[in-house]
Amino acid sequence: MNMQSITRSSKRRPLSLLVKSRVESRVVFVDLIDISEGGCKISGGRGFAQVGDRVVMKVGGVNAPLGTVAWVEDRIAGIAFVGEMHPAVLDHLCASANMSGKARRGNPTRSA
Repeated sequence: MNMQSITRSSKRRPLSLLVKSRVESRVVFVDLIDISEGGCKISGGRGFAQVGDRVVMKVGGVNAPLGTVAWVEDRIAGIAFVGEMHPAVLDHLCASANMSGKARRGNPTRSA
């Protein structure tokens, strides 16, 4: 499936988080690339998901809606949520991720 042919009902928000998820019954760690009310884009190891697989994720301590893999291109997959994630929850996740990223950049570790 061509990614450009997929219509989106909500704006994607960039987000960079390592997320523990389940693809079908397998535990898989993926990088969350972006997220919207209706889905997200994730990156994993080669062959980590196939179109139609069911996906469950916990993002920043919040359970995302059940999702289905809509498309896969190499190591990247698009997830369509069965329900929607509330915009206020997305605001919280994005703000939390930005704050933790700033804290890491602003507080480098010192070597002895």
